[in-house]
Amino acid sequence: MQAMLKDKVCVVTGGSKGIGRGIVESFARQGGRVYYFSRSEAEDPTGLAAAAASGGGFVKWISCDVSDEAQVKAAVDGVLAEAKAIDALVNNAGITRDGLVFRMKLEDWDAVIRANLTSVFLVSRAVSWAMVKNKSGSIVNITSVNGIMGAGGQTNYAASKAGIIGFTKSLAREVASRGIRVNAIAPGFIETAMTGALPAEVREKMLAEIPLGRPGKPEDVAAAAIFLCSDLSTYVTGEVLKVAGGICM
Repeated sequence: MQAMLKDKVCVVTGGSKGIGRGIVESFARQGGRVYYFSRSEAEDPTGLAAAAASGGGFVKWISCDVSDEAQVKAAVDGVLAEAKAIDALVNNAGITRDGLVFRMKLEDWDAVIRANLTSVFLVSRAVSWAMVKNKSGSIVNITSVNGIMGAGGQTNYAASKAGIIGFTKSLAREVASRGIRVNAIAPGFIETAMTGALPAEVREKMLAEIPLGRPGKPEDVAAAAIFLCSDLSTYVTGEVLKVAGGICM
């Protein structure tokens, strides 16, 4: 079977760890030419190189703070200068600054909105312009089930992720006539270094709420992203695909 992303030029933000790292590796295994934006390079870059070699793909790190307009422009221009086009974009970068709303500092609100939501606008604006010229492309925005259900102690995070859903649907309407699809993925409880640091009682409570009875893996989210960035989903746009084990039915 031919690799599903063979020779497609893919940009992944926040690709150095967690879900983003899983997406970069999976895309490379599917033959994608992957450029990942992050402020620091992924640990074990040789592992990414091995994944690329096994699938005939390509991986390159570009240093970029995706909440900074000038850095985003420079990073996207760099990809276009080298690859000439961008076929797929996954906006994955994000942070948390949790706290109850009446104790939350304005800087914690602003930091999360800028890193999680403004970054999606900045990168999508830069990349979609290039896609419009080619009259094709797929943009996938990583939101969260917390942007659908809400989460106590995460008003800033949930607001940023809910904003991504609205952004996704609106951009999908703007660019559909140009052959560009825009969708979102809403992960649930995914095993990453961040969730692995949660206290045992918190993990047990979260797992008890998942109908499938287990946490997800970065590869589960990556599989959904492969579908949405490949030619298997050419009639899918403006959708939010939940990858959450049924927690958000």
